[in-house]
Amino acid sequence: MSGLLSVGTRALQANQVALQTAGNNIANVNTPGYSRQTVVLQTVPGQFTGGGYIGKGVEVQTIQRNYSAFLTRQSTLASATLAADSTRVDKLKQLEDIFGGGSTGLGAAVSDMLNAFSDVASAPTDLTARTVVLTQVDETAARIRASSQRLDDLQQGVTQELTQSVSTVNSLAKSIANVNELIARAQGSGQPPNDLLDRRDQLVHELNQYVQTTSIAADDGTMSIFVGGSQALVLGTTAATVELVADAFGVPDQKLALNRNGQSIALDENTLGGGEVSGLLRFQNSDLAEGRNLLGRLTLAITTAMNDQHKLGVDLDGNVGGNLFTPTNISNNVFTAMLNTGSATLTLSISDASKFVASDYEVSFSSPAAGTITRRSDGVVVTFPQTPSTAPFLATLDGLNISMPSGTPIAGDRFLIKPFNTSASDIKSEFSSARALAVASPVAGRMGGANTGSLQLTSLAAHTNPPTNVPVLITFTGSNTYTRSDYAGPLSPFTYTSGQAIEGTVPATTPLSQWTLTLQGAPKAGDTFTVEAQPAANRNLNAGNASAMMNLRDMKLFDGAALTDGYAGLIAQIGIRAQSATSAAEISSAIASNVESDRAGVSGVNLDEEAAKLLQFQQAYQASAKMIQIAQGIFDTLIQSMGR
Repeated sequence: MSGLLSVGTRALQANQVALQTAGNNIANVNTPGYSRQTVVLQTVPGQFTGGGYIGKGVEVQTIQRNYSAFLTRQSTLASATLAADSTRVDKLKQLEDIFGGGSTGLGAAVSDMLNAFSDVASAPTDLTARTVVLTQVDETAARIRASSQRLDDLQQGVTQELTQSVSTVNSLAKSIANVNELIARAQGSGQPPNDLLDRRDQLVHELNQYVQTTSIAADDGTMSIFVGGSQALVLGTTAATVELVADAFGVPDQKLALNRNGQSIALDENTLGGGEVSGLLRFQNSDLAEGRNLLGRLTLAITTAMNDQHKLGVDLDGNVGGNLFTPTNISNNVFTAMLNTGSATLTLSISDASKFVASDYEVSFSSPAAGTITRRSDGVVVTFPQTPSTAPFLATLDGLNISMPSGTPIAGDRFLIKPFNTSASDIKSEFSSARALAVASPVAGRMGGANTGSLQLTSLAAHTNPPTNVPVLITFTGSNTYTRSDYAGPLSPFTYTSGQAIEGTVPATTPLSQWTLTLQGAPKAGDTFTVEAQPAANRNLNAGNASAMMNLRDMKLFDGAALTDGYAGLIAQIGIRAQSATSAAEISSAIASNVESDRAGVSGVNLDEEAAKLLQFQQAYQASAKMIQIAQGIFDTLIQSMGR
C-alpha cells in the first residue's frame, strides 16, 4: 500500500505545482516582460522486482521558461529603432510648427516688407508711406527673432529630455547590475531563476528604449551590457554611468559619453543605433542645427542684400543710406577646438550672400599653411590653399571669406565655423527715421535733346554711393556702336545690343562697376545718353532705389530661387526631413510589431491554452487525490482485518 500511496502523493504534488504554474501564467498575462512558464515532469525511476520494474510515479524536473534569446533580442532592437525614429518625428513636428505659413508666417512678413516700398516708389516724399516701410522692417525683424527664440526653446526642451533620459539610463544600468548579482547567487540552486531572468530582460528592453545595447552572457549567469558598439555600460555586477558632454569645440550637451572609474569616453553618435537618446541627439545635432542654419541663412542673406541696396540710395536730406538692419558680426561665430596647440585665430566675412549654404564648417590644419574645410551639411571637403589663390583670405567658400589675421596654427588644429549661428537672434531694425529712408538713386540718366532714334531707358542701377565714374556721355556712332567720354582706348567704339547691360567701368570685367545701364531700342548716329549724379533738384522726386529695393523680390538669393521664395524653400527642406522621418518611423513600427508578435508567440501567455491546462491538471489532481483516497481505504481495511 505504501507504494500506491507514494505514487499518489507524488502525482498530487506534481499536479499541484502544474496548477500553480498555470495560475501564475494567468495572473501575469499582462505583466511586461513575463515569459510563460511550463512545468516539466519526469518519471521517478521504477523499483526492480522479480516481476519487473514497478513505477514509482512522477515528479517535477524543473519549471521551464518559454523563451527565445534570438526573438527577444530582435524585439529589443526593433523597439530601440522605433524609439529613436518616433522621438525624432515628434521633435521634427515641433520644428515644422515653428516655420508656419500663411499671413502670420515669416515669408509673408518678408513679402510685405518689400512690397511696402511700392508706395514709397509712387510717392517718395510721403512720410506716411516711408513710416510703413520702417514698420514692416521692424515687424520682420521681430518675427525672425521670435522664430529664433522658439528654436532656443525647442533646444532647451531637447536638452531637458536628454538629461532625463541619461538619468534613466544610469538607473536602469544600476538595476541590471543588481539583478545580475541576484542571478549569480541563485545559480547555485541548480534551477533557473525564471522571474529574475524575466526581470533582467525587461530592464534590458527598457534600457533599449533610451540607448541601443548589445549583450554578452557570462558563465556565472550575469550579462554584460555594451553601448556605442563596444563600450561596457554593465560589467557583471558593476555599472558605469553615461553623461552628456560638450563636443571638441566646447559646444555643450552635444555628445553622449561613458564614465567608468572617473574616465570619460565620448561615444560616436553614429554608433549609438536606436533609442530615445540617439533620436534626440540626431535631431539636435542634425535637424535642429539645419533648421537654425536655414533661418540664419535666410536672415543673413536678406539683411545683407537689403542693407547693401539701401546704402546705394539717398535720403530726403541728401545723405547716403545706412543699414536697415543691424549688421551681424559673423566673426564671432568661429569656435576654436579645446585641444588646439597653435596660436592661430580665424575670422569670417561675407563675399556673396547669394552663394550661402545652410551649413556649419570645420577647418582642419594639416600644416601651418594647408588643410581642409568640411561642409558639415553634406560632408563635402575642399582643400586650402585654393587655386586660384584667394589671398588675402585663407579660403573662400559658399559666399564666405575665411581669414587668419594672426597667429600660427599647428598640424591637427581645428576650428568650427557657424556662420549663421546668431544672425536670427540678433536681428533688429537699425533706425526709425522716415526721412532717413534712402529711396532716391544716386545716379540719373538723361537722353540727348536732339536724339532721333528710338532709344529708351530700361534700368540704371548704382553699385557705389556716391558714384565716382560720372558723368559719362555715351554717343552712338551708328545703330549698333557707341563711344564713351570716359574711355578713348583700343576697345572703342563699343558694340551696342538692345537690352544688353552697359557697365560703368571699362573693360566690363573690372571687378568693381560703379553703375549698370540698360537701354532698349535702335539709336541713330549722333544720339546720346548721359549718366550723371542725381541732381539735387530731382532727389526728392526720384525713387530709383525704392524700385531697386522692391525688385529684390526677384533676386536669385537662395540656391537660384528668388528672395521671396527663400522662406518657402526653408519650409520645404524641413518638411522633407519630417516626411522622411515619418516614413522611417512607420516602417520601424511595423517591424517592431511583427517581431514582438513572434516573440509573444513563444513567450506570451495564451489564456485559452492556460484555461485548458487548468482543467487538465485539475482532473489529474483529482485523480491523484482519488488514488490516495483508495490507498488509504485499502490500508484502513487491512488494519481492521488484522485487528480481528
